[in-house]
Amino acid sequence: MSIVAAYAVPHPPLIVSAIGGGREQEISHTIAAYQEVARRIAKATPDTLVISSPHTEMYLDYLHIAGGTRAQGTFAQFGASHEGSSVTYDCEFVHDLCQLAQTEQLPAGTAGERDPSLDWGVLVPLHFIQAAWEEVHPGTVTHLHGLPQLPCKVVRMGLSGLSPEDHYRMGILVQQVAQKLGRRVVYVASGDLSHKLAADGPYGFAPEGPLFDDLACDVFRTGDFLKLLTADPSMCERAAECGLRSFQIMAGALDRTPIVAELLSHEGPFGVGYGVAAFTPTGPTGSDASRAFEDQYLTWHTKEMQHLRHSESPLVQLARFTLERYVREGKHTNPQRDLPEDLLNSLPDELFHTRAGAFVSLKKHGQLRGCIGTILPTRGNLAEEICANAVSAGTHDPRFSAVETSELDELVYDVDVLSTPERISSPDELDPARYGVIVSTLDGRRGLLLPDLDGVNTVDEQLSIAARKGGIDLADSNIQLERFTVTRYV
Repeated sequence: MSIVAAYAVPHPPLIVSAIGGGREQEISHTIAAYQEVARRIAKATPDTLVISSPHTEMYLDYLHIAGGTRAQGTFAQFGASHEGSSVTYDCEFVHDLCQLAQTEQLPAGTAGERDPSLDWGVLVPLHFIQAAWEEVHPGTVTHLHGLPQLPCKVVRMGLSGLSPEDHYRMGILVQQVAQKLGRRVVYVASGDLSHKLAADGPYGFAPEGPLFDDLACDVFRTGDFLKLLTADPSMCERAAECGLRSFQIMAGALDRTPIVAELLSHEGPFGVGYGVAAFTPTGPTGSDASRAFEDQYLTWHTKEMQHLRHSESPLVQLARFTLERYVREGKHTNPQRDLPEDLLNSLPDELFHTRAGAFVSLKKHGQLRGCIGTILPTRGNLAEEICANAVSAGTHDPRFSAVETSELDELVYDVDVLSTPERISSPDELDPARYGVIVSTLDGRRGLLLPDLDGVNTVDEQLSIAARKGGIDLADSNIQLERFTVTRYV
């Protein structure tokens, strides 16, 4: 057997009546759709339920699969300690999935689990599935330590900072293990949509919020999973989405499989998007070559990276050349002596006659991969400043390991040239879209944050992040604030 059905579902805890206290009725369409999904799962009587959740263990470069034999969890943190679930893991499935990931050189496994308890991204789907299972198969839902337990086994996994392709490949491995073991598997992709749908919502509003929900709903209606893989990372970050990578794994589990796609509901009354969708195979696994989305994504991604390379500004080309030369040859670059003639000729003259602070930022698959800069100039000219900071961003950012040769072609660069910082007396003089901020103290601690960053929309967020980077308590009465502008080159 293989994947008999897949579902995308949200996980707002308030949808559980013991937590919502009546507010759950404001998303009644979501509840009705959830109940329909749960009934379908119960009627399918899967051997194994595979669930991916954004709130399970999450690492930048590793996909975590929950290990052990059993786990349980409750909604205690939401005030309902008597509500929860217990599960028995499909240990054979997990073992084979980890082994296959190792064979395929996909960084995934059971190592690094810090909290074995079930998270709410898993508990909310189980809450509905358990109720439906008892309705369809009375007496089959047992209890362990007072918590309900499904008769089918479970595989639980988290998300990561890896590429869309890697998440899709993880789904393919789930599909392959299901076939190898002869399991009837239902895949549940737990994940909310945008958290930025309303100004009066808990996370505020961003224009990208409705854009992301429109994209997700279109995929849920049509089954065009390529759109999940090619979604603009900046748009997704600004939308504060939750479930994209969970949906990408689900898409991989249906690789090359003909399906019927159904958008069962979409609501967002609390400023957070909740989508419920069903994907039902209509033919054998591997029988539809038109749905080989990994191949389609790789073709798209190659063209996209070529386009980015060809459209890079001269300052970004300078940063890229410098870091690539250092990583490949171990050589520092003198911009007046070591550059190829065409690159040297493309650089503006003022780059060699002005001095300024500059930051070089690196991203890989939409995730930050390094960012180092100088607030004030430390080199003879701006060209030298960019060269030095490009090497530092790729090799000396303490948050990341040094960039390796194999990563160079996947990096996307920004170069920010800073104005001279100016003292301000109040946060009212800040605007996170226009000004960067420096938070400092008299004892020399300092934290800086650039302007117009994905996911940073308010002054409070900007100040909090900058202060945290400098190890500074914002309640300190001796804090000094400075602002600056940047000219960003991409």
